[in-house]
Amino acid sequence: MNFTYPKNEKLKSKITIGLLFTEGKSVSKYPLRLVYKAGSFGKPESSPGGSGSGTGEKIKMGVSVSKKNFKKAVDRNYFKRVLRETYRLNKHLLVDHLDQPYSFMFFYQTKDRLSYQEINTKTIQLFEKFIAQNIKKPESEIDSNSKI
Repeated sequence: MNFTYPKNEKLKSKITIGLLFTEGKSVSKYPLRLVYKAGSFGKPESSPGGSGSGTGEKIKMGVSVSKKNFKKAVDRNYFKRVLRETYRLNKHLLVDHLDQPYSFMFFYQTKDRLSYQEINTKTIQLFEKFIAQNIKKPESEIDSNSKI
């Protein structure tokens, strides 16, 4: 298991971010929100060298904290760091279940200053909720359930 957040996983394309807000879907677990869109990222991610963990083809993740909720950049940066860290430690929940590329935007949406442990717990719950809503079960599981 590779607990990294490499540069090729960071969502920086203005076009992709724009598509997330216009065509993306959303899943929430207060105070976090995950906006996502399935599909390619516009540019091919193939590089001639080794691609590291190989998750760069599956995920692009961006984080955001509202200026409306936290006026000081120091506070916004702190919560962005926490969001990136919780994503980095729990991204295996997403990567193990994805069968196509996804773009994600991860938001912290409250003025409440939750602790790292609370945010980490909510991140895990949010990722599990995303998986439950969007990832299809293998046909063998569906067939075995319908025969009962």
